Amino acid sequence: MPKGSEGSEGSAEGTRRDDEVVSRFVEQFAAQLVEAGMARMPARIFAALLASDSGALTSAELGKQLQVSPAAVSGAVRYLTQQHMVAREREPGSRRDLFRVHSNQWYEALANRDGVLKRWESALRDGVSSLGADTPAGRRMAETLAFFEFVEHELVAMLDRWRVHRETLFGK
Repeated sequence: MPKGSEGSEGSAEGTRRDDEVVSRFVEQFAAQLVEAGMARMPARIFAALLASDSGALTSAELGKQLQVSPAAVSGAVRYLTQQHMVAREREPGSRRDLFRVHSNQWYEALANRDGVLKRWESALRDGVSSLGADTPAGRRMAETLAFFEFVEHELVAMLDRWRVHRETLFGK
């Protein structure tokens, strides 16, 4: 079986995996991600990678496991790489791409929201100026701006605390 392939070969501990149970988990977790706003195919790809022991699968392995076309895999992994949730690597000794979930994917995804928040804050500042700070709409924009500035500040502090907490739980 190729590197990254999970199948019923099992995990590093030598336990055999039940493909049906894994598939059920992947679909259930993907459904939760979809409910939270992620598109269906990226959610399924992400859940499949997360559920694989290696954390990495090729496009062919993803397509086979999820019973989807190469085009569906390609579009989904493009989205996931843009969101910093998956990295594209070259499979050693091969020309095939390997898609790997980051070991700290949630941190990466949240940390990369900083640029989005800054763009929103800039647009909101323009909105306050354009609409007038003393108008009802301007005050609403100012409150929204204050909220995003608060979230940005808290996010940075929270991610710093997470790094320390993660180290106590899992080491470096």
